[in-house]
Amino acid sequence: MNGDFIQLLDTGMVLLGIGMGFVFAFLVIMVWTMNGMSACVRILNKFYPEEIENLDKKVKRTNVSDDEAIAVAIAVAKARG
Repeated sequence: MNGDFIQLLDTGMVLLGIGMGFVFAFLVIMVWTMNGMSACVRILNKFYPEEIENLDKKVKRTNVSDDEAIAVAIAVAKARG
């Protein structure tokens, strides 16, 4: 009974090590691949830059309505006492 438990525990540890090894190797390969693709995109952006829209539209308020002017005047008068 004790020998079977040790053998099963040993087999489980081997499977654990193999599984974690595969996952670690996959993640390392994925990080290397992503870094390589990032470098390729940086190089391609030098030759084919993206166009950037210029959104410098400033909104100017030309007229203030009479109601707003009256409300501001009342608020100023009330604040001053």
